Amino acid sequence: MTASERTRKLAARLREQISHHDHHYYVLDDPEIPDAEYDRLFRQLQDLEAKYEDLYSPDSPTQRVGGKAQTEFTSVTHGIAMLSLDNAFREEQVDSFNQRVLDRLEETGPISYAVEPKLDGTAISIRYEAGRLAVAATRGDGRTGEDVTHNVRTIGAVPMILKGSGYPQVLEVRGEVFMPIRGFEEFNARAREQGEKPFANPRNAAAGSLRQLDPKIAASRPLSIFVYGVGVVDGGSLPQRHSETLAALSEFGFRVCPENSVVEGAEGCLGYYQAIGQRREELSYEIDGVVYKVDEYGQQQKLGFVSRAPRWALAHKYPAQEELTKVLDVDWQVGRTGAVTPVARLEPVVVGGVTVSNATLHNMDELERKDVRIGDTVVVRRAGDVIPEVVSVMAKRRRKGARRVRLPGKCPVCKSAVSRPEGEAVARCSGGLYCSAQRKEALKHFVSRKALDIEGLGSKLIDQLVDSKIVRTPADLFDSKCVNTDSLAALERMAQKSAENLMAAIEVSRKTTLARFLYAVGIREVGEATAENLANYFGDIGTLREASADIETLQKVPDVGPVVAEHIQTFFAQPHNVEVIEKLLGDDALTLKEGAPRQSDNADKAFLGKTFVLTGTLSGITRDAAKGEIRKRGGKVTGSISKKTDFLVFGEKPGSKLEKAQNLGITTLDEQAFLALL
Repeated sequence: MTASERTRKLAARLREQISHHDHHYYVLDDPEIPDAEYDRLFRQLQDLEAKYEDLYSPDSPTQRVGGKAQTEFTSVTHGIAMLSLDNAFREEQVDSFNQRVLDRLEETGPISYAVEPKLDGTAISIRYEAGRLAVAATRGDGRTGEDVTHNVRTIGAVPMILKGSGYPQVLEVRGEVFMPIRGFEEFNARAREQGEKPFANPRNAAAGSLRQLDPKIAASRPLSIFVYGVGVVDGGSLPQRHSETLAALSEFGFRVCPENSVVEGAEGCLGYYQAIGQRREELSYEIDGVVYKVDEYGQQQKLGFVSRAPRWALAHKYPAQEELTKVLDVDWQVGRTGAVTPVARLEPVVVGGVTVSNATLHNMDELERKDVRIGDTVVVRRAGDVIPEVVSVMAKRRRKGARRVRLPGKCPVCKSAVSRPEGEAVARCSGGLYCSAQRKEALKHFVSRKALDIEGLGSKLIDQLVDSKIVRTPADLFDSKCVNTDSLAALERMAQKSAENLMAAIEVSRKTTLARFLYAVGIREVGEATAENLANYFGDIGTLREASADIETLQKVPDVGPVVAEHIQTFFAQPHNVEVIEKLLGDDALTLKEGAPRQSDNADKAFLGKTFVLTGTLSGITRDAAKGEIRKRGGKVTGSISKKTDFLVFGEKPGSKLEKAQNLGITTLDEQAFLALL
């Protein structure tokens, strides 16, 4: 069936609208219409293209969902080789690079460098002809790559047709395809739920997605791209500086990393390296270093290339976050909720600048899925302050006799039975407070900063108190027969003055809030926010305890679902838990400031149901206090900016979150405005 001229114009208009909204959603991170409206436009175009065969176009946004599967990959020869970059790992190497540039250019003044994060993804080359996507290829060996056009078309941040005007007739852009951290985590969670093998890291996820023969698979994965340069340019020209070219590419519709900048000399490069390194864990994508490029193309041409790398660019790598090492043994740790967690004991290895000898294996499901055995060579990963973990096993290096790991039948601490309920990944010790490991961890949680906040009562001191049988439950901390100046002073590394200071801190902690108390007693999955909501909803511990018998009543509390409600019910159904609470409150060991009246009665309309994000350094109020005030008024605090964010509260050095919030049109409040709102 042939489409009429009117239908053709409608299809063209729909494609233009959808492409416009794709650009705002995937590139600018600034959606202009609700998802439902976008879906309506998309379905309307799909219906037209299905009805009229002559409306088919490879440039149509509907082709992003993936077309026909390929039978094999074909080779693509790069018009200009995709070379590697020389690497630097120390500051003096950056100084040497800068000096070589100065010497070759016969310059004395500082050189302008375009600087950008080095993404940990997979390199791609995309060729446009007359503004339309023609072919996309992997880097391959630098000279020849694989044609992955069918998969690159599915990436929302890649324009099918260039925007604006003034672009060359032939334009080849180079960039990095990556999987954002949040998308990677959500993808792996779904894979585990469906019994599929998750990816080890976002880099592997991006590379694996691009090498799918079926584009529908790539289309189902949350891939994105940052463009960082150009290859072949014909039938037109671009600006004479790298930084200006990136700005032009952005105008053509490409997604360019917002962290790009221009600095002067080696000092500017190193300052950028340190600044990005400090913010590395805040980025929504993984990086493994930064890249310095001489900004002027004329200077680049004069500097030229060596056999495998340009003389005008350098990759300055951060300490590796992944390394290979050997599993010497697997031990078992017992947490405050009784969770029995496998921990790999490793041959010490430096990862991310820190020597690592232990790494978590999370739980039995993960251990079995990864098939970690004693004696295996494994990849261990450490990112920021995250606990090191075993990512994968180098199965080809497995030696004969590598021992499988079995879940212990008895707790390694108290010898109580270990059970693993059907359908659960976590095994638990059945010993409860009889288990000294659970007592220790429960007590450490009870006195932590966000709970009772007893200054001076640290982890090692609690170990001594439990091991010497001075303290068995949190109530013993406030019983002078158990904990007093004499009993504390007798402990290792404690003196009379230290004991007196700790007793004073315990005395201060006797007055606390219901929310802090509920968080401190350690109900499973009841964190700060849920504890605050429970305190505000029920007002006092007695009302909450009575309500705990009814799951439906508990679920009326904001953020309390059936699982958390069941944990609350189970907690109050245990006689020893009730006994400890009664001893803490009945003997006036603690005085609780009751929760606020129910949110439905007193919540501030400016806060109720709103989502806040905090960033930067606040001077007039602590971050924790600000969160508490928001939650007390019925608001919610999250860690990242999204379309669902209502307010961003920012202090000094707010970082990229402020810019992202402004781009999304989110209301931003400086500290003074936030305090005024309170």
